[in-house]
Amino acid sequence: MAAAQQHQFSGPVIVFQEIRLPETAIPAGYSALIGAYGLAVPLPRTLSAIGEHHRITERDGWRIMTPRHAPHPTVEGHLTFALKYEGLDLAVLKRLFQVTGPVPIEALVRERPTGSYARRIWFLYEWLTGARLDLPDADAGRYVPVVDPELQWSGPVKTASRYRIRDNLPGTPEFCPLVFRTKALEKFIGLELPRRAEGIVADVPRDLLARTAAFLLLKDSRSSYAIEGERPPQDRIQRWGRAIGEAGRQPIDRDELLRLQRIVLGDARFVRLGFRKEGAFVGQHDRDNRMPLPDHISARPEDLPRLIDGMVAFDQGPAQNLDAVIAAAILAFGFVYIHPFEDGNGRIHRYLIHHVLAMYGFNPPGVVFPVSAAILDRIDEYRRVLESYSQRLLPLVEWEPTPQFNVRVLNDTGDFYRFFDATPHAEFLYACVQRTIERDLPEESAFLQRYDRFRQQVDAFIDMPERLTDLLFRFLHQNGGHLSNRARENEFAALTNDEAGRIEAIYARTFGMD
Repeated sequence: MAAAQQHQFSGPVIVFQEIRLPETAIPAGYSALIGAYGLAVPLPRTLSAIGEHHRITERDGWRIMTPRHAPHPTVEGHLTFALKYEGLDLAVLKRLFQVTGPVPIEALVRERPTGSYARRIWFLYEWLTGARLDLPDADAGRYVPVVDPELQWSGPVKTASRYRIRDNLPGTPEFCPLVFRTKALEKFIGLELPRRAEGIVADVPRDLLARTAAFLLLKDSRSSYAIEGERPPQDRIQRWGRAIGEAGRQPIDRDELLRLQRIVLGDARFVRLGFRKEGAFVGQHDRDNRMPLPDHISARPEDLPRLIDGMVAFDQGPAQNLDAVIAAAILAFGFVYIHPFEDGNGRIHRYLIHHVLAMYGFNPPGVVFPVSAAILDRIDEYRRVLESYSQRLLPLVEWEPTPQFNVRVLNDTGDFYRFFDATPHAEFLYACVQRTIERDLPEESAFLQRYDRFRQQVDAFIDMPERLTDLLFRFLHQNGGHLSNRARENEFAALTNDEAGRIEAIYARTFGMD
């Protein structure tokens, strides 16, 4: 353990890396390792420290634990504390292992060859670095999972006999975001939303369900463009809607992503199709010299092949063993942070949500939940969720402007896109999916039923082409149930006052406006 002892762990502090603690306390676990080894990594959303009081408090992004929780001030002590209480932060662990090298890890395993935490650390070192430690295979100790399923969502289990470990990581070394178990997520899962959706659909006549599904599909496509601030022609919206309707039928691979980009962009004369060959950022430029002002910097182009392969492997493997919405959040938000294209990333990011939900059979056959519409309604929260990681990532990216007013990343950042905490993203996405099932799906179905009653009652006393009936309804809907003077004098000048009054009364009865 000599190499580890060269680093000094912190004593009591009130400020850690410019972040104020709720009280004076000693950094523990990941915060202690980050401080002692000077690790340039996105800080975990919750940091741990040891306080003076015999109570555990959580406030301002800190979990202050009691003196009895204090780890031994060594790399082994803080690593064991982190795995026991904080779960896995793969980005921190990989940077730590790169700094420590193999010697202290080999030493702690030799000291505790049957220890469950020592063997987990051993496995994680080799899994993350790809280097084999100078250690014989374990021959004792009960098999334990790498991911503590009480703390974080885990993937399919594979036996790793070298360490006597159950590898249940929900990804590969190329792409493995993690999600913590939270009360919010447990509550969402307990709602059994797919069953609720099935119950709603079962009460809708088949022909009405087909129209409901078509409307929801169009609503999602239109909303996805609106999120990007675009108002494309109707044919592009419909073409993208058809693509969304086919989500889940094809596995995600490089060719599929390229196909989706071609569909979503339509006219690509001014955009380079294909995976980026240059840097990329989300943000603005200053007005004077066009200096980039990034809010988020995307993965380096040289990192894209491995990151995309990691997402493909996740989609075709571990994703299918996770909760559907959690898997969708991991894949979709991982994609948007990586940002592999010059344009079209946001809409494909949201397509991936539909892809995973459909692949799982989460939504009823033929029905697409308009998740993009829910996101559009909660656009500020959506941006905060995206920024929950981007703001922690941005200070760690070293970059310079290019002559083309772009960014060129100067340091190795690939791990920051393959390993991140996707918990806020999963919670947000679950809230959006819940809204689409409990509000959008039944409301649209009920609206179409009322609309059909409106048309039937109008048709019962006046002979009007379907096109005009639709126009009549739109005028009433836009004007609070009344025909405007302009409509009465133009498109519906042929209506008598009595007929107009009867139509307005039908609308009021049908749509609850009496």
